[in-house]
Amino acid sequence: MPSSDHLPLLCPVCSGPLVFAGADTAGATTGGPTAAAAGAAPSRVPGQRRLACASGHSFDAARQGYFNLLVGKGTAFEADTAAMVEARVNFLGHGHYRPLAEAVAAAVVPCLSDHNGAILDSGTGTGHYLRQVLDTAAAQGREVTAVGLDISKFALRRAARLNPEAVNLVWDVWQPLPLADRSVDAVTVVFAPRNPAEFARILRPAGRLVVVTPRTGHLGNLVATAGMLSIEESKDARLATAMARYFDIDTTSDIDVPLTLTRHEAADLAFMGPAGHHADRDAIGERFDDLPEPVRTEAKFRLLVFRPKEAATA
Repeated sequence: MPSSDHLPLLCPVCSGPLVFAGADTAGATTGGPTAAAAGAAPSRVPGQRRLACASGHSFDAARQGYFNLLVGKGTAFEADTAAMVEARVNFLGHGHYRPLAEAVAAAVVPCLSDHNGAILDSGTGTGHYLRQVLDTAAAQGREVTAVGLDISKFALRRAARLNPEAVNLVWDVWQPLPLADRSVDAVTVVFAPRNPAEFARILRPAGRLVVVTPRTGHLGNLVATAGMLSIEESKDARLATAMARYFDIDTTSDIDVPLTLTRHEAADLAFMGPAGHHADRDAIGERFDDLPEPVRTEAKFRLLVFRPKEAATA
């Protein structure tokens, strides 16, 4: 776990600094605020650490190691299911998207401060891309405080296992982020929703926002077979418009990854994305039964690095 001195987290109840505290015997609920704050009976996980603020709000780690900071009504957004997460772990575990993970790390690590470097992986999912960033930073002798957030507890169970040195949080990116102003060097957003105003708030002046999106033609021949959503022609324009108030584009690069897959891997690839919210794994798998193996397609990504407006005009 990162040092409490360098942890940029804020309490979602009172906005005071959150730091690690030793596990106690009462007063905190597993993966949520104190019983007094949440109106729930305490459910302790012996020996686990907790996050706490000076006002007495505290959040225990779940058994799997992540923290749930959502309070009140939580989030109305649909989280990835356990089955979708399993498909993602299986697919990414075969290294199919390794070139993308390496490109993300290459964009992020040079942005990190030599001392007290910090990164937010927003929509961290299973933590796959953050793992590559942390390994690359470590190879260069950089110490990094990392925060990964996602609304799926199933994804965060995997992320906490893969990235135990990071603070992994259940959170809704559309709510004010539980991080201090100007507290991180980099924000990464890989196939996840974007909140430009909040990203700009938490980034340091020299920080960078790294965004990965699919390009037109991404997984072209699989889209129709799997019933996946195609990439809208206006997607890039909408992204630029959304970012323009807070960020300027620093660099843009395209990454093409040829894929040679089994039918099972192709079905995992289709199911682990948005299509998984609308069809079950078996139904998607049946659509690939008649395809000859290997299944060949190409992933097409765009990696954009944005700099905060203040940095652009400084």
